[in-house]
Amino acid sequence: MPFVLYVLALAVFAQGTSEFMLSGLMPDIAHDMQVSIPVAGSLTSAFAVGMIVGAPLTALLSLRWSRRRALLAFLITFLVVHVLGAVTSSFGVLLATRVVAALANAGFLAVALATAAGLVAPDAKGRATSVLLGGTTLACIAGVPAGAVLGQQWGWRAAFWAVALVSLPAVCAILRSVPGGAASSTTPVTGAGVAAARARHELRALRSPRLLVTLLLCALVNGATFCTFTYLAPLVTRVTGFGAAGVPAMLALFGVGSFAGVTAGGRLADTRPRQLLPAGGVALLLGWALFALTAGNAAATVVLVLVQGTLSFAVGATLISQVLYAAAEAPTLGGGFATAALNVGAAIGPWCGGIPLAAGLGYRAPLWVSALLVALALVAGGVAEAVRRAAARGERLRTTAA
Repeated sequence: MPFVLYVLALAVFAQGTSEFMLSGLMPDIAHDMQVSIPVAGSLTSAFAVGMIVGAPLTALLSLRWSRRRALLAFLITFLVVHVLGAVTSSFGVLLATRVVAALANAGFLAVALATAAGLVAPDAKGRATSVLLGGTTLACIAGVPAGAVLGQQWGWRAAFWAVALVSLPAVCAILRSVPGGAASSTTPVTGAGVAAARARHELRALRSPRLLVTLLLCALVNGATFCTFTYLAPLVTRVTGFGAAGVPAMLALFGVGSFAGVTAGGRLADTRPRQLLPAGGVALLLGWALFALTAGNAAATVVLVLVQGTLSFAVGATLISQVLYAAAEAPTLGGGFATAALNVGAAIGPWCGGIPLAAGLGYRAPLWVSALLVALALVAGGVAEAVRRAAARGERLRTTAA
């Protein structure tokens, strides 16, 4: 893999730390800002909504920018709003910084995914995707637990300062390592008319049923992941019985699983996606249900946090690579489509998990919601596959009759 992919993964590490670290900081933020935990959970949903809106819009904007300019603009904006979030005393301002940070993150990830796909062979998109997402999983292993420790020792604001500081070397590395060509081509786009024509051409990729179904599956599977992950800290402290010191360990364990899942997904996504996705989906569904039933048992919780992290990211990373394959006619916006779908899930997951929490159904409830979302993904994927096979049989019959 080209070295520049690892540079981009460094920035994704900082952004992934920011996106995921709230799961370990949620109780402290709620207490400091004098809001309930479900209301504090809206910070995760707000970030996801910003990613949803920002992914396609910022990808369109970057059509006229060089790779370096686009990535630097998005990353510097991300850094600045984290400084603002670290110093504000207003929950409303904090919420707004999460939206702006998400817009910047969305633009960065969309351009980074498109850049990664363009830097490797046509049949290696899965491996390139796994390198980028490796930054996210390393954030789960190291960044998120470190953020939780910082939050416990010096308050949640320290974690925001840490994200800003980690972003600085990524800015320097992008200046030195990222090519200056356009984000979607080696030839810069000039003229609003040319950029608009390219945008219209790439948006036509959304007519593909295969792409639309894959985007739906991305949203549902990622929604299941975020539904539980957002409320993992209160789950392990109030249901499993771990102390506050156990939260960073559980977050790190989930991150270890996610890294293993991305690594496995990257190796299989290019060659055996049809085998991995249904088998992984069924295992994921059973795992969430089993977790809900055994969350009060410490040993079971430790095992299932690791297993579900692995399965969630193996299936999720494979789906992202399949979006890039299905959106081959949209080399720039394909990354935006994938980012938006992932964050539709990241928005609906915490929201859906918060509904039973607000109704007083307890902290096991998000686990059941995660199981339901994966079940919906399996049904949607099964129906789409049945339709595809029926269409293929019909085409064979017409060919035979002719």
